Amino acid sequence: MSRNRDDWVSQRAYAIWEEEGRPHDRGESHWAQALREFEQLEATKASVDGSDLIERLKAAGRILRTYDEASSEQENQGGRRKVASRRLG
Repeated sequence: MSRNRDDWVSQRAYAIWEEEGRPHDRGESHWAQALREFEQLEATKASVDGSDLIERLKAAGRILRTYDEASSEQENQGGRRKVASRRLG
């Protein structure tokens, strides 16, 4: 484990322990829960603009095609408007 990961998990496990009223003999379960939470956060971490997450979802087939179709349709309509305005002007 990296130092950053250990620090995060340790602090989170301590917070869980405090939230539960500081029970005895629960350190291992708190650590395991904190580790699961850290791994979950790491698995869902995205870039600042979210572009890598969108690409991963597309690759997994989890983004609906209607979203892609709607985006394409909006782009096409925008292009048609420009052409129409040039003709009118």
